[in-house]
Amino acid sequence: MDAQRIDSLPNLPARPIDGHKGTFGSVGIVGGCARVANEDTLDDRPEDGPKNAWPAVMLGAPALAAMGAIRAGCGLVKIAAPTPIIEAVLTLAPFATGFGIEVDEHRAMIPSQAAAITDELVRTTQALIVGPGLGSGPEIDRLMARLISQEDTPMVVDADALNALSRIPDFAPDVRATMILTPHPGEARWLMDALNLKGNPDGNDSERARACIALAQRIGCIVVLKGRGTVVSDGHRVWACNHGHPAMGVGGTGDVLSGLIGSLIAQTRANPAAHQAIDLFTASAIGVQAHAMAGERWADQYHASGGMIASELADECVPAIESLRAKG
Repeated sequence: MDAQRIDSLPNLPARPIDGHKGTFGSVGIVGGCARVANEDTLDDRPEDGPKNAWPAVMLGAPALAAMGAIRAGCGLVKIAAPTPIIEAVLTLAPFATGFGIEVDEHRAMIPSQAAAITDELVRTTQALIVGPGLGSGPEIDRLMARLISQEDTPMVVDADALNALSRIPDFAPDVRATMILTPHPGEARWLMDALNLKGNPDGNDSERARACIALAQRIGCIVVLKGRGTVVSDGHRVWACNHGHPAMGVGGTGDVLSGLIGSLIAQTRANPAAHQAIDLFTASAIGVQAHAMAGERWADQYHASGGMIASELADECVPAIESLRAKG
């Protein structure tokens, strides 16, 4: 259960002065939900998983993840979302490229269509983010069962995708080391229960660190346990964030974080020198640090302890990341 405690993080490499959008990597995002609550869709809720996932139209989450990604410096963002909402998502994130996933009569994604588009994103991006606003349903569970078998592209698994993961029987052996799970304490509890793991992801600092390490070791990937003093572990190393602000406790900030982490991973994967210096664990931790520092910057700017809009946090990620970058 022991893991090496990491107290300091390296600087991000300087960006090459002759760089272009291809130099800085591409991020794919799979998210958004077009389903609406009615008698049919309510019957589709899983019986043995998280019960807080009611069918609802959700289009802001993938857009916020895209904002986090582009503000963190990647070159391209590609969003896959259900066809009925993809135009609205792109209105919020007009810098992104959109891929519409066809839906059935209940406005649920058609699994074969989702598989074809996610395969394309895996092939054409350096990092994939799955889960922001994805919703629940059997089609989401099938999508996650397929995605955990993908071998190459690093994948940030967040929000509803984590809940779907917890419903896959004995999922841990299929998860690859290049997956980064970003649960809040409730989602971590669902994962731990599914794996019969003991621990308290919502406890004190030591308990949270132990829970994060246990999850990372059991699953064999990187875990970012969000909350006060966010903890990052790959099972061998553990790092805890000492930045942040209560104003960040608002919907959408986690989506920005997933975009930020995915962006840093894509940039390091696209740049061989950066990839050699910054591994997935380090990129995830730097992303958490920049995200927390951005929250502090927002609070200082507004002299406020609340009232943040998540898109404003994405804007503050620009100077926060630059402060963590080596000077060229």
